[in-house]
Amino acid sequence: MRIGIVFAAALALTAGCGRRPPAGTRPITIGVSLMNLSSEFIVMLNQAMDAKARELGVRLIVSDAQRNPDKQVQQVESFVAQQVDAIILNPCEVEASSPAVDRALAAGIPIVNVNSETRSAPAAFVGSRDEESARIAMEYIARRLGGRGNLVMMHGFLGQAAQIKRDQGAREILARNPGLKLLAGQTAEWDRAKAMTLMENWIQSYGGRIDAVFAQNDEMAMGALIALEQAKRKDKVVVASVDAIADALQAVRDGRLDATVFQDARGQAGAAVETAVKIVRKQPYEKEVYIPFRLVTKENVGQYLK
Repeated sequence: MRIGIVFAAALALTAGCGRRPPAGTRPITIGVSLMNLSSEFIVMLNQAMDAKARELGVRLIVSDAQRNPDKQVQQVESFVAQQVDAIILNPCEVEASSPAVDRALAAGIPIVNVNSETRSAPAAFVGSRDEESARIAMEYIARRLGGRGNLVMMHGFLGQAAQIKRDQGAREILARNPGLKLLAGQTAEWDRAKAMTLMENWIQSYGGRIDAVFAQNDEMAMGALIALEQAKRKDKVVVASVDAIADALQAVRDGRLDATVFQDARGQAGAAVETAVKIVRKQPYEKEVYIPFRLVTKENVGQYLK
C-alpha cells in the first residue's frame, strides 16, 4: 500500500506534463481496486498480484475499497485521472460496482474483473465459478449426512457475486437431496465475529436439530466453529466452507473443520495481471478465465499447507 501511495503521488506531480508516453516505452501501470483488505483471502489475492507484477516488471497502484462500492467507483475514477494503462477490479457488489467498469471503459482504459463479477461486462474476467464451490461443499455435506439431515447456511454480503452464486449452487444440491432440510440462512457478511454470534443464536433456536453448517467462506466457518465448540456441539455437526485460508487449513488438519473448498488466489491474481498486460500490449487474451475449485479434507490437506 505504501509503495502504491508513493507512486500515486509521483503521478499526481507529473499530471500537468501532458499525456504519458505510450506503453512499451515505459513500465505498464495498473490500478487495482480491491474489495476489502481486512479479508484474509483478499490479502492473499493482493500478495499474489504483487508477486506477478514484480515478475512481469509491472507497477501496481493498489486501493482498498473497504467493502464500499461507492468508494470503489471513486478509486476507479482516480485511476482514470491518473491515466493508468489498465485497471484490475475486485468488485464489492454486482450492481453497485458496475459504474466503476462503465467509467473505465468510457475512458478507453481496459478493466479486468478478478474473483467477483459485475453486471457491466469488463474487458475480461478472471476467477472461479462460485456456484461450483457451493456444490462441492454441499455435496460433501450430503455424503457425510447420508443424504438426510438439517443444515444452516451462512451467507456473505448480500448482493455480492460470490454470495449470489454460492447460494444458487447450494440450493441446487438441496433440490437434488430432498432429505436435506435448510433450517435457516442468514448473512454474517463474510465476518468471523458476526458468524460466531449468528451461530450462537442458531444453537439457541434450533439446538440439537442442526446437523451441518455450510458457511460461504472460511472466516464465517471459523466463527461458527468457535460457537459450536463452546456449546460442546461440534462433534455432532458437520461444518464445510470455501476459500482454504490458512486458519481453515489448519483447522481441517486438526480435525476441527470438516472440509473447505480451495480457491486459488495465486492462480486468479496471476492470470488477472497477465491478462491486463496482454490487453495493454495488444496481444491475444482470453475474455474469460475460470480456475477450478478443489475439495480439501483431512485426507488431502497436507497438499495445501505451506
